[in-house]
Amino acid sequence: MSKQDSNSSEELTHLDEEGRARMVNVGQKPISHRCCIARCEVLMQEKTLERIGTGDLPKGDVLAVARIAGIQAAKRTDEWIPLAHPLPIESVEVLLLPDPGNSRLRIQATVESHSRTGVEMEALVAASAAGLTVYDMCKSIDRGMSVQNIRLASKTGGKSGHYIREGEGEFQPRTEGEQ
Repeated sequence: MSKQDSNSSEELTHLDEEGRARMVNVGQKPISHRCCIARCEVLMQEKTLERIGTGDLPKGDVLAVARIAGIQAAKRTDEWIPLAHPLPIESVEVLLLPDPGNSRLRIQATVESHSRTGVEMEALVAASAAGLTVYDMCKSIDRGMSVQNIRLASKTGGKSGHYIREGEGEFQPRTEGEQ
């Protein structure tokens, strides 16, 4: 369930009249400011989360590398998602918040652009890539980790208006590395 200012369309825009995949023509859509926030979590053993916080891992600073991976992935989303448009991204922010009480690392990616189409996929790809990078950097000590609950938390801009996923509070991170 979600809060939305306007009704969403039931039409599948990435299919033509015969049901074949196509890239949507956005050329006539007005340019508007778009901002999307995506989130996910990486569940892990508590000792893995502790080692991330202290920087005691063989591959180095997990948080810094995951942040850069998320930013880089957002900029290359059209190479990951076949029908996504290449977009002029103006801002990407990736936050990583250790949540020791729940043995997880919370990840939030925020992407902004002035464009004719939304940046939902860019934010989702950024959060996913950051989570997968955490897994890659920590797998030697914790193969049981899982990247979970990848989701769009909110979006603004465009014809469909504002969207906030129900139950998504504002991400209020402490300073990264703070326990």
